[in-house]
Amino acid sequence: MGIEIEKKYRLNGEEKECVRARLREIGAELRGADFEENTLYAGGNLDQTCVLRLRRTERQATLTFKKRFPSDAEIKHQREDETGVEDADALHEILLALGYRPALIYEKRRETWRVGKAEVVVDELPFGAFVEIEGDEESILQAEKELNLTSAEAEHATYPQLTEHYGARRGTVMEARFAPQADAEKGSAG
Repeated sequence: MGIEIEKKYRLNGEEKECVRARLREIGAELRGADFEENTLYAGGNLDQTCVLRLRRTERQATLTFKKRFPSDAEIKHQREDETGVEDADALHEILLALGYRPALIYEKRRETWRVGKAEVVVDELPFGAFVEIEGDEESILQAEKELNLTSAEAEHATYPQLTEHYGARRGTVMEARFAPQADAEKGSAG
C-alpha cells in the first residue's frame, strides 16, 4: 500500500504563469506535459472516501485506487495504489462486467516538474488552474517556499469534488471537459 502526501493550491491565470516562470527560474526539471482523461467509477465497495480511477493519456493508461485519510490539515495523506494498464478499453469493459460504472469524468492538462525531492504539477482543468506538490512533508514545504507559495491558500477539495460542483451532468455521468475547440490542443500543455 502506497501513501500519497500532497498539498494543492488554486491559482488564477496570472498566478499560474508566475509559478511556471518561477519553476524555470529555480532550474526545476520539466518531466513532461500530458492531456488526461480521468474516469472515476462507482459501485462495488467504494464509498465517499474512495476513488477508483482510470486515467488515459496519449502515452499510457493507469488504474488507481485512492482512499483519503480523514484530516483538516492542508497537507493531505491518502492511500494510493496504482498500476499501468496495457489496454484501457479492455479494462473499462472488465470494470463494467464487475458492476462498476463511470460516475465522473474530468479532463486535465498537466505539466510535471521536479523541485528537489518533490514532484510539482501544474494542472489546468475546465474549472481552473491548480498546482500540487507531492513528496514528504519537508519536501513539500521546501518546494512551497521555493515557488513563493507560502502565503497561498490551500485547496482542500479534490478534483472529483470540484467536478461535482463545476461539471455538467450528461446522463448518469458528471463531466468536466474542455470546450470542443480545445480538443486540438490536447497534446500541447506547454
